[in-house]
Amino acid sequence: MAAVVTRDIVKKFGEVPAVNGISLNVPNGEFMVLLGPSGCGKTTFLRIICGLERQTSGDLLIGGDLVNDIPPRARGVAMMFQSYGLYPHFTVRHNIAFPLKTQGTPSVEIKKKVEWASQLLSIGHLLDRRPRQLSGGERQRVALARALVREPTALLLDEPLSNLDAKLRTAARQEIKQFQQRVGVTTIYVTHDQVEAMGMGDRIAVIDHGEVRQVGTPLEIYDDPADRFVATFVGAPPMNIVARNGGYLGFRPENFLPKDMVKDAAFTEFQFRVDRSEYLGSERIVYGVLEGFDSKEVVTAKLPPAHVAEEWIRPGEWHPFAVRDAALRHFDNDGKRTSRH
Repeated sequence: MAAVVTRDIVKKFGEVPAVNGISLNVPNGEFMVLLGPSGCGKTTFLRIICGLERQTSGDLLIGGDLVNDIPPRARGVAMMFQSYGLYPHFTVRHNIAFPLKTQGTPSVEIKKKVEWASQLLSIGHLLDRRPRQLSGGERQRVALARALVREPTALLLDEPLSNLDAKLRTAARQEIKQFQQRVGVTTIYVTHDQVEAMGMGDRIAVIDHGEVRQVGTPLEIYDDPADRFVATFVGAPPMNIVARNGGYLGFRPENFLPKDMVKDAAFTEFQFRVDRSEYLGSERIVYGVLEGFDSKEVVTAKLPPAHVAEEWIRPGEWHPFAVRDAALRHFDNDGKRTSRH
């Protein structure tokens, strides 16, 4: 296992920077998630670490060694692609063994490593099947086993769950995280799914337009976003951002409550006109606008259904809502946080 460090990595396609000066330190054994919208440069950055793309400038270190000019196979990292890349005419056994065979690993050692990886991921009963005979979750585990038999110093995962349905994704998230904790391999995981990022990462690097906007734990990213992009990209529904007195106020929907529910602390009051609401079982999402603000700014409140009074959610009516001052976030006109509270 090894730390991965990048120093001011830039990658240009022509004159267009896909990666624009990313410096990141992923300590040994950490599960780092690269989170951002499609096309933000996160996959290109991962391919640079793997060696499949050459950076325009900047340095990359793996285990303390500079690897700028080291070919992919010699970097000691393994990459698992979004498509899994399994060979359809090979059995599962041969798919897992393939990278070892290309390295000239002795047959006896290949057999031991294939058995180890298949047991670790509970796919021993699938070894003689072909990819077309597997479910999406089983293919994902085979691809992970193939990456692991090389005993990589770092594991790079590019949107590995995007081909799975919602139920399988939930189970697969748990499997991958538990597995990573067991083996302790340094892992860099690319996703545009904030639920994956929040649930799996030890830390998250939020990327936009080839730049890192913030690095932090899931709690830090969610509760103390560095700018308006992070604030509105992370969270479902996203943080409410409203213009006021030459700046911007931000507050999470779950912190936007009927005034009667926030009398135990200092708070800021708003007049909230309800337009509609959605009952989602564990919560009710209420949509509306604030008095004295641009009416186009839709504001959301996330309320626990058991505590929702009907008079708070009648469409077309105004209600006193409030946010505890400790939960307010302030941003300047450039989108940067201006204070902690």
